[in-house]
Amino acid sequence: MELGKKIRQLRYKAGLTQEQLADKLGVGPQSVSKWENAASMPDITALPLIAETFGVSIDDLFDLSTEQHLNRIENSLDINEELPQDLFREYEDYLKAQLDNTQYRQRAASLIAYLYWHRMNSNAEKAARYAKDVIRMAPGEKDCQWVLDKTEGHASWDWNVSNHTKAIEFWRGIVEENPDVRLPYCYLIDNLLADHRADEAENYLERAAKLPDARPVMVRVYQAHIALARFDAETADRIMEELTAAYPEDFVCLFEAAQYYAKKCDYQKAIQLYEQSFEKEPRRPRFIDELLSISDIYEILGCYKEAAETQDRIIDVLENEWGFTEDTGLEHARKEKARLLAKVQKA
Repeated sequence: MELGKKIRQLRYKAGLTQEQLADKLGVGPQSVSKWENAASMPDITALPLIAETFGVSIDDLFDLSTEQHLNRIENSLDINEELPQDLFREYEDYLKAQLDNTQYRQRAASLIAYLYWHRMNSNAEKAARYAKDVIRMAPGEKDCQWVLDKTEGHASWDWNVSNHTKAIEFWRGIVEENPDVRLPYCYLIDNLLADHRADEAENYLERAAKLPDARPVMVRVYQAHIALARFDAETADRIMEELTAAYPEDFVCLFEAAQYYAKKCDYQKAIQLYEQSFEKEPRRPRFIDELLSISDIYEILGCYKEAAETQDRIIDVLENEWGFTEDTGLEHARKEKARLLAKVQKA
């Protein structure tokens, strides 16, 4: 439905004349008449007041389809670091209503999870900021360290806090319910390896390797990490060296090898492989995982100028390949560049 027809429909429903609506909106009656007859369109700045007057959302004025509503919500979450409470509630109510829609149930549930994560992440950043202030005030007191563990993933010494048992049991259940689906095996093995539960990881890898869509490269990658979880670095290194020799042009293989060496703190080799993976990435636009890793490694090495230059490369990819002008990832990269340049000045 056209915007003018929608305004007329809502005006009738509200029992308002064109003059009465014009008074509420601070415009002349002729403006309302032109809108309703499609002779002109309301200024974009008037849309919030029009929506408020009729007790609807701006989206409702345009009769967006469900697909458009969902796209709008997803784009909003991608772009905005924080949502106002009224917008959060609007999104929450709309998405919950779509859970009864068979066609869109899965995507609505996915976006609800994203919505709550978005709010949680926004609050986590604030919690971490204040926790760090407390620690700076009293570094000798055990007070808010646990907040940083929960909000930023800081390491916890206590095994009962740091182990991944709950995640393992969740993914084990998903695997047993869906034994022919490959992806849950990966998440299960990842969590088992994080806890050095190598024997269990090997058992599930053997099952996953028999699936029709098993990926030979990833099977070998996991075999290397299983060896590493057993503290058998010699076997693990040999597997990765054989793998990169066999697949020198495979950007996925190069990326996984880079991750392997980064975890081993062999940083120069990791940077080299990340660069090769990024160079051979065939997709456009490219993802920036390699560059994020390279920037982190340079910071670890105290090479803040190189880390900042890598953030510049990230910004370039986001702007020129993805076409982003406003995006939380883009804003984060700009902030990271500024932070790293400040470290260069102090060095």
